[in-house]
Amino acid sequence: MLGKVLTKVFGSRNERQIKRYSRLVNRINALEEEFQRLDETALKGKTAEFKERFAGGEKLDDLLPEAFATVREAGRRVMGMRHYDVQLIGGMVLHEGKIAEMKTGEGKTLVATLPVYLNALTGRGVHVVTVNDYLAKRDAEWMSQLYGYLGLSTGIIVSGLDPAERRAAYAADITYGTNNEFGFDYLRDNMAFSVEEQVQRGLHYAVVDEVDSILIDEARTPLIISGPTNENSELYQKIDVLIPKLTAQADEEAPGDYLVDEKNKQVLLSEEGHLHVEELLEQAGLLSEGSSLYDVSNIGLMHHLNAALRAHALFQRNVDYIVRDGEIIIVDEFTGRTMPGRRWSDGLHQAVEAKEKVPIQNENQTLASITFQNYFRLYERLSGMTGTADTEAYEFQQIYGLEVMVIPTNRPMARDDQQDVIYISAQEKFDAIIEDIQRCVEAKRPVLVGTASIDTSELLSGKLKKLGVAHEVLNAKQHEREAHIVAEAGKPGAVTIATNMAGRGTDIVLGGSLQAELAKLGEDADEAAKAKVREQWQQCHDAVVASGGLHIIGSERHESRRIDNQLRGRAGRQGDPGSTRFYLSLEDNLMRIFASDRVKGMMQRLGMEKGEAIESSWVTRAIENAQRKVEGHNFDMRKNVLEYDDVANDQRKVVYEQRHELLTSEDVQETIQNIREDVIDAVIDGYVEPGSLDEQWDIAGLTEVLDRDYGMSLPLQQWLDEDDSMHEESLRQRIQEEAQKVMQSKEAAFGPELMRRIEKDAMLQVLDSQWKEHLAAMDYLRHSIGLRGYAQKDPKQEYKREAFQMFQSMLEALKREVVAALMRVQVISPESLNEMEALQRQAQQMQFSHPEAASAFAEADGDPLGDPGEEAQAETMQPYRRDQPKLGRNDPCWCGSGKKFKHCHGKLK
Repeated sequence: MLGKVLTKVFGSRNERQIKRYSRLVNRINALEEEFQRLDETALKGKTAEFKERFAGGEKLDDLLPEAFATVREAGRRVMGMRHYDVQLIGGMVLHEGKIAEMKTGEGKTLVATLPVYLNALTGRGVHVVTVNDYLAKRDAEWMSQLYGYLGLSTGIIVSGLDPAERRAAYAADITYGTNNEFGFDYLRDNMAFSVEEQVQRGLHYAVVDEVDSILIDEARTPLIISGPTNENSELYQKIDVLIPKLTAQADEEAPGDYLVDEKNKQVLLSEEGHLHVEELLEQAGLLSEGSSLYDVSNIGLMHHLNAALRAHALFQRNVDYIVRDGEIIIVDEFTGRTMPGRRWSDGLHQAVEAKEKVPIQNENQTLASITFQNYFRLYERLSGMTGTADTEAYEFQQIYGLEVMVIPTNRPMARDDQQDVIYISAQEKFDAIIEDIQRCVEAKRPVLVGTASIDTSELLSGKLKKLGVAHEVLNAKQHEREAHIVAEAGKPGAVTIATNMAGRGTDIVLGGSLQAELAKLGEDADEAAKAKVREQWQQCHDAVVASGGLHIIGSERHESRRIDNQLRGRAGRQGDPGSTRFYLSLEDNLMRIFASDRVKGMMQRLGMEKGEAIESSWVTRAIENAQRKVEGHNFDMRKNVLEYDDVANDQRKVVYEQRHELLTSEDVQETIQNIREDVIDAVIDGYVEPGSLDEQWDIAGLTEVLDRDYGMSLPLQQWLDEDDSMHEESLRQRIQEEAQKVMQSKEAAFGPELMRRIEKDAMLQVLDSQWKEHLAAMDYLRHSIGLRGYAQKDPKQEYKREAFQMFQSMLEALKREVVAALMRVQVISPESLNEMEALQRQAQQMQFSHPEAASAFAEADGDPLGDPGEEAQAETMQPYRRDQPKLGRNDPCWCGSGKKFKHCHGKLK
């Protein structure tokens, strides 16, 4: 109560901040006339002046009013676009490292030019992050006119560029690109074999467009670089044949082999199903008679079976993926776009390939991985902009430390958001949607229909074709045409059907796109032709405004309120008229899973019949509550991903930092020498325990291991026989001297320059190999750690403890392997070394993936990280069997010394 009173008196924090920014806006506005009087040379010269002042110690905050005034004037001259006052406020919010929520059509692309220009003055590079290649190219080409006019260079990072092109793009003052490309380049740079192969030059300042889509929707699963394993794909095909023979349960009590849990997106075998599956596997010759599916040796079968069940029961063609040219291509559930080159992990993609009878590609193992949370937190300053962030303000603050500021609109909002309408069946809902579309067409009013899947788009499209209604379809199969379709979507009577419109980044202008119409005339068109086009466009624009503006129809609610709001936000831009309405049925996924029983009961009590619908704020609230449940579940999952990945992130930082030092160091001889001394000491300790009697030394074992692992054939026993005074320390010192001589002889044979190169290459290759194996081990640990909960242990604490032990073991193994490799290296020529390095690079046939969020959802209970990578299937494990009876601590030692085992080899062990 007191909080509400104080807010009323003093205003909310958001209102107080907007007032503070408004005072700065007044200062910028006061400079406007002065900057308008500047000639071209003087205005362009401002960039050099600002850079000089920054180098002289002046802060960016002090330069902000003049820099923003410069960009505003340059925008007016070059692009005919003057930044509104609210856009200046948005620019200040971004500069301060916050998130600016600005409604669709408020000009976020232009807003970004203000903080981007200001921060580019430092010369350290600015990254503008977008959700797809199309927007990255479009925005970079569009805004590079402004940046180029002011003397700043612009680069674009999209898929398909070679390393030289990427390096040039990152060297520019401002770099546009997608979140995946920036993340993968960071991982690739930390797998490079030389500094020259790295492309990024530090993470200074980033502006993230559609920040909620990138930092929330896509943050449920990590970015993964993986490499192929030697897995056989036949097993996927053999298992796939068995799945259609299984029957699904209607509910937990019903008969059947498996239960589909749609709420958690899991498939669970029943008791009956276990027996049936084992019987089918035996018949197929995949399971030996009498053995169980849960035997240790059958872990691989269980892995394949789970993947096949999920592929058949949860993943639908033309909804979750499409089949094109013999490949399974994932459809992004958030944007409706296809994602060529992406693959689901944990064998799921192979199972879907087997289901659709297309060639099966090998499973992969993780080579490098990072979550978006940890990647974007590497930037010194991060900011973002979107039309829908306020509902997720808590998460942005908790995970990224980003405050959300709601920016006022330039003109008052005039859109009419109508109540949801709910029908009993999907067929009735679609009929009602078609009627609404026909009404809009008759009124010459443009309409945009948002769908949740390609199937729904094609269903509505088919109905409209039968009625002879002209329309365009924008979905994952046709996104190459989307810019053209969206440009036409505001014309009178235009009908556009689109899968999820989130992140499309293109405004629907009432009357159609004037720029697109002018572009059709060509560059040689005279002013009279252009004037005629402008006049025709104005007539169309006025007609659409008079008809009520753009009408948005939602064919069902998405699991996130944000996505629904983004669809609504397509109408009512810049104060335009418009309306929105969602049509729902009890058969919709969200309704069926979360709200159907309550709503259905109410409908029955009201005596509703087929064809009738209800329109009630109570229904809308019930649906929003269901959406909140899903959003809360997804937030917990993302937080869980982060908590587990933070453990790996600490280790990743250590490894990548060590790797960077290796790459930038010319000489690692001293490091190698220290490592060698530590390793040799540790080896000696295993056979000559410090402080022990010489009778307890295992000289034969030490001689053997030095020869076998390190190529040092030393007569240790002869030394001891010849010198009675030799004790533990002198023996240790002599072995170290011999090791040093071995390395000196190799350096004399190779030459110092080649030897330094060999040392560096050995360190890099062993580090990469060990890190790859460590990542695979961490993946396995993540999959199984949840079972510790049954032992009343906290899985997260157990994960942290074991991950630390595994990391320590990895570092020790790294040292041993490096020393062993260098001690045994043979004389080679520089040409041979070059060939070996080239082969090493070729061997890394990497695949880049960002598993779809649904995969993470599916694994939420069993696997805290969802699908962390396309890793190698566990090899068939055999139980260990002793070839001799176990020795007790007090039994005579097996070596024949006559001592008890605990005083002999038992003690040394």
